[in-house]
Amino acid sequence: MGNPLRILHVVVNMNRGGAETLLMNIYRNIDRSKIQFDFLTCKEGIFDREIIQMGGKVHRIPYVSDVGHFKYINQLDNFFSNHPEYQIVHSHLDKMSGLVLRAAKRAGIIHRIAHSHSTSSEGGLIAKCYKWYAGKNIFPNATNLLACSNQAAKWLFSKEYENSLILKNGIESERFKYSPQKRVLIREELEVNDESFVIGHVGRFSTPKNHMFLIEIFKEVIKVRSNSMLILVGEGQLLPEIKNKVSEYHLEDNVKFLGSRSDVDQLLQAFDLFLFPSLYEGLPVTLIEAQGAGLTCLISDSITKEVDMGLDLIEYYPLSDKKVWVERIKTIGVSKAQRSLSNHVLSRKGYDIKDTTKQLQNFYIGVSR
Repeated sequence: MGNPLRILHVVVNMNRGGAETLLMNIYRNIDRSKIQFDFLTCKEGIFDREIIQMGGKVHRIPYVSDVGHFKYINQLDNFFSNHPEYQIVHSHLDKMSGLVLRAAKRAGIIHRIAHSHSTSSEGGLIAKCYKWYAGKNIFPNATNLLACSNQAAKWLFSKEYENSLILKNGIESERFKYSPQKRVLIREELEVNDESFVIGHVGRFSTPKNHMFLIEIFKEVIKVRSNSMLILVGEGQLLPEIKNKVSEYHLEDNVKFLGSRSDVDQLLQAFDLFLFPSLYEGLPVTLIEAQGAGLTCLISDSITKEVDMGLDLIEYYPLSDKKVWVERIKTIGVSKAQRSLSNHVLSRKGYDIKDTTKQLQNFYIGVSR
């Protein structure tokens, strides 16, 4: 048997973001005798060690925000010139993929994939203008377009979106199956009693995730449902600001910050409700996971309807009206029967990671021929 086909994935770092978690789920399930993943990153990530253990390589160059435009372009050119072994480059940097794929094309790399995981760019006006410029380089330089949803494809690829392949954000669905036994154990670990109504959120502390809205809603919920707890999973630059707001509202006894966790599948068992008031998203892996665990999910109406798996678990609400969120939370009960059923339905809809992995593996083999 020959050497496996090596795919170079380009990301900022391999931490527990949605796209990165999806990549690792695929990497763990892919036939590594046929396909091997390597990564071009700009910062250390918590998955780096596991990647190396599975036979992958982690390369690193400085990011554009650290060294400036011209040095970043130089670094990309130098990297691809020095690594002619890669013939498939798969970039996950949204609009910034344009610069990566342009450098890859200049170096003679045959297959250059742009992958959309979002529906908007982060950052202020200057950052968005720069990303707009970078994004203009996608179409002249990408040979293939992938996206997590039709809405994400339309955002990044505009009129070309119909030529993109939609790759579902699959999860290891069996891991998320509701278990009353796990629920008891996790609640004991979190020091949450059985009578508590637990509202959960999983996501990076960044502007798009809209944590401030979460805190504002919870401040009102606790007035009418005093046994409520809010559990926040994740890290990010806005974490200190959110902690300060929790202190300002004297909610410290009812809000738990768990940081970055590798056991989200377990933590979801302890939740009674999943809140997700993001300003924008591509197709969030965490919402697929929450539905896999059978949780009712109240989410912002700015999130694509494609995230609704048809399990009667997703409810959309406007960010312009906090009262409607609070009123709905007041009425929500806990249906353990529904939680036990949803995992099986989710698997049948093709959102199991094995289906996603097979689709991507076949895609790579197909383009390499």
